[in-house]
Amino acid sequence: MEEWLDSIKRAKATRAKIRNLMSVLFHHAMRYEWVDRNPVKLVRQSAKRERVPDVLELSELQLLLSRLELRERTLALRWEDVDFKALELRVTRSIWHQVIGECKTEASAKPVPLDEYMAEDLLRWRRSSPYPLMSDWVFASPHMRGVQPYWPDNLMKRYIRPTAQKAGIHKNIGWHTFRHTFATLAQKKGTVKDVQGILRHARPGTTTDVYMQEIPESVRATVNSIHTELRSGESKSRQASEGARTEGSKPAKRNLNPGLAVTMTTTATEPTLASEGKGPRSSQGKVLEFATRMRQSSGKEVVLNA
Repeated sequence: MEEWLDSIKRAKATRAKIRNLMSVLFHHAMRYEWVDRNPVKLVRQSAKRERVPDVLELSELQLLLSRLELRERTLALRWEDVDFKALELRVTRSIWHQVIGECKTEASAKPVPLDEYMAEDLLRWRRSSPYPLMSDWVFASPHMRGVQPYWPDNLMKRYIRPTAQKAGIHKNIGWHTFRHTFATLAQKKGTVKDVQGILRHARPGTTTDVYMQEIPESVRATVNSIHTELRSGESKSRQASEGARTEGSKPAKRNLNPGLAVTMTTTATEPTLASEGKGPRSSQGKVLEFATRMRQSSGKEVVLNA
C-alpha cells in the first residue's frame, strides 16, 4: 500500500489523508467483524510539507487587488448568503470542481464579517449583474447561463496569475495563498481566536501551525525589544552595585591623637571622653582634662592662660 500511495501524484498531506481514511474504513470493518485486522495500521505516510507556501506582502496584496475585478475576489456565494444589514457572509455550502456540497466542519459554516467597502462593491455588482435574484450565484457564469459560478481554476490561470506577473509578483499564487496571507498579516491585528474565527477553522492549531507564518520584521523587533530590556536591567544592577561599592569604600575618620578617643553624646553636641562613663562636664573642666591628656601624650608642658 505504501507503493500505491507513492504512485499518487498528490502532495504528502493529501496522501496522508488518503491513508488515514483507509485506516478508518478498515477500523469500521473490524467493529462489524468483517475483517480480523487493520492492514493500514502499519502503513507509513509522511504529511510533512515539501515547501513553505508563499505569502504575499501587504504591498503586493494591495497592488494585486487594485488590478483585479470584483469577481476574482469572491466565489461560490449566492445572494441569499450576503446579509447587507448585519454585514456578514453566511457560508453554508462548499464547492469543488463545480460540485456543491456541505461545509467540512461546524466551524466552516460560521458567518464571516463583511467589510463596509466590500458590501458597497457587492451592491454595485448586483445592480449591474444579469442574475440579481436571491437564489442566483453572486458571480454566476454567463457561459453557463447562471446555473454555475465562475470556474475558480480558470479565474486563477487566466486572470489572477497573469495579473500578478504583470505587476511584478513572481510567487506561486493559488487560492490558498490569500488565506495564508490573511492569517499571517492578521496575527498582529487580533488574537489567534479572532483569526481562527475568520478563517473558520475547527482548531486553533490549524490556524497557527498551517496558515500563519512568521514575519521577519516582527521577529527582529521582538528580539530587539527583549535585548533592550535585558540591557536596561543590567545597567540598573551595575549602577546599584557601583553605588554600594563606593559607599563601602569611604575611608573612616582618623583620630590624630590615639590616646584620646572622642565620642558624641546623644544629648549634646559637645565631645566627651570615651573613658568616662559620666555625663557632660563644664567647659572649663573639659579644657583642663584635655590639656592634661595632651601633656601626658607628648611629654611637654602645656601652659594655659587662666
